[in-house]
Amino acid sequence: MNIKTQSPARGRIAQRAIAIVSLTALLGGCAEMTDTQRRTGTGAAIGAATGAVIGSTTGGKAGTGALIGGALGAIAGNVWSRHMDSQQRAMEQATQGTGVEVTRTNDNQLKLNVPADVSFDVGRADIKPELRSVLEQFASGLKTQPNTLVNIVGHTDSTGSDSVNEPLSRERAQSVKAFLVDRGVGSSRVDTQGRGAREPIADNGSADGRSRNRRVEIFLREPASGNG
Repeated sequence: MNIKTQSPARGRIAQRAIAIVSLTALLGGCAEMTDTQRRTGTGAAIGAATGAVIGSTTGGKAGTGALIGGALGAIAGNVWSRHMDSQQRAMEQATQGTGVEVTRTNDNQLKLNVPADVSFDVGRADIKPELRSVLEQFASGLKTQPNTLVNIVGHTDSTGSDSVNEPLSRERAQSVKAFLVDRGVGSSRVDTQGRGAREPIADNGSADGRSRNRRVEIFLREPASGNG
């Protein structure tokens, strides 16, 4: 019977993996690091630990496995690229003081939530002056990033029937698209949708809640790998 005695080696690998993952916590806590650096470092650390374990259990060298895993982890940890990081900072500056919220979604899209007091009057789809200045800068940024894709989603409050709200929500999204296209953004890059009153973010029972629900959401994403 051929009995393998790998326990000491595996123990050393486990210790290395623990040390690398511990580094992850330190990387995540460095205040002077950017979000991109933290995500890349965290991904690299986790990937290195995984690579070390994979390398040892498959008969390879732990150091080599850690290097490969670290490289893959750095890529995975930086799904949100420097390009999108810069877009977020630019849009936060452009929308400062306007009431427009700039956030990231769980699937790594940049989301702009444009409330009614900035975007549209009740029952209308023409863009208010407050939104035009934001969209001007938005369009300028999009022209410098030709691979960025845009999805514009219009919403309404619950007053009125679906036969009114559904087309109104679509018209609001289409108004924003038309504004961007008129300023040089390629039409094929911009999708529009209308959700009517189906996705409220506040209570429609109050005037404030209805105002919050009358909104446009703009999502930015980078094309999937291999799609140009």
